Amino acid sequence: MNKLRVLFLCSANTSRSQMAEALLRHHGGDRFEVISAGLEPGVVNPFAIQAIEEMGLSLEGHHAKAVKDFLSQSFHYLITVCSNAEEKCPIFPRVIYRLYWPFEDPAALVGSDTEKLAKFCEVRDQIDAQIQTWVQEITSKKII
Repeated sequence: MNKLRVLFLCSANTSRSQMAEALLRHHGGDRFEVISAGLEPGVVNPFAIQAIEEMGLSLEGHHAKAVKDFLSQSFHYLITVCSNAEEKCPIFPRVIYRLYWPFEDPAALVGSDTEKLAKFCEVRDQIDAQIQTWVQEITSKKII
């Protein structure tokens, strides 16, 4: 069986797309090859790392990657997870399906560390629910 190649894209590849990558790997298992990237990569946010670890998962070894490094590759799905990436994302000639899942930027919250982590966990849970629903839809359509 061929794996579905999925690229999650956001502005900096520091939070939402990183969490989405980890969550799809968890829920999709070996049915997916998952990559995340950003328009202008930064450093993986420690609150994203902590939010994922609270689920018993890990972002160990993850680093922010530039979308330009993947422009020549083929993907079944390109999924943008923020409005900035959706608006500014380059055209991918080798993408079959493009999806837009807008999630609030948890890194934009100004507050205490406790409040910031809570926002990251809230967004993580939204991403998790979206991914679980999507994996079920694909499985029921026997795409994978």
